[in-house]
Amino acid sequence: MDLGLNGKTALLTGASRGLGFAAAKVLAQEGVRIAINGRTPQRLEEAAQKLSSFDTEIITLPGDVSSQGTAEELVEGTMAAFGTLDLLFINSGGPPPLPFEDINDQAWQNAVDLVFMSHVRLIRAALPYLRQSESPAVLSVTSVSVKQPIPNLVLSNSVRSATIGLTKTLALELGSEGIRFNAILPSWTTTERVNQLMKDRAERNGTSIETEINAQSQESPFGRMCTSEEFAKAAAFLLSPAASYITGVMLTVDGGTYKGTF
Repeated sequence: MDLGLNGKTALLTGASRGLGFAAAKVLAQEGVRIAINGRTPQRLEEAAQKLSSFDTEIITLPGDVSSQGTAEELVEGTMAAFGTLDLLFINSGGPPPLPFEDINDQAWQNAVDLVFMSHVRLIRAALPYLRQSESPAVLSVTSVSVKQPIPNLVLSNSVRSATIGLTKTLALELGSEGIRFNAILPSWTTTERVNQLMKDRAERNGTSIETEINAQSQESPFGRMCTSEEFAKAAAFLLSPAASYITGVMLTVDGGTYKGTF
């Protein structure tokens, strides 16, 4: 099936590694012009080099999406390079794993800026240009924890839920303009962040990373974690014109880890 992505332009944040890089790779394979963002310039350039084998244009836009002003810089940088913006993929790292009583007000504010306000600011900055696109789409990356909280991740469990409320509301408010808003709720996926979380869990439980990965993998009927490529293919579909009648969806990409019916 032709996803209809060839020739589109996408801005992807948190795309120097992990889920964001995997999504950028699949979109590049589909002929999408790519603007990738990350906090570390060197790592971002390395990511761009890996993507350079695909027959499309790629630019790098370093910046911290949790900081005010970064969203406007990223969107304007994309427009300056390509002149259009069709697809916005919003991803960031997650807040640290901490017990509730160890979290102060600044840590809560940092989490809000990182995993909620980054979405608010990027969407606000991109809207004028998305309105000019024939097939605009926004995809927010959150977590399955908004449906099934993950132990010791109270910051992520709490704040990411606000992003879901934002996504659903904008899908309803801006659907009349043809702009689609969806979210992916990934579960445990083989990324550097997940390895770090498994390391933290192993230290707390007095086990090994391998033991914790195996235990977590058994939560899925498949008996394994998701791969970054599996996540990225779902993301590419939701962003594509092939999904033109899909909006306001919170898609769990979790291998059946979430046990609820809805």
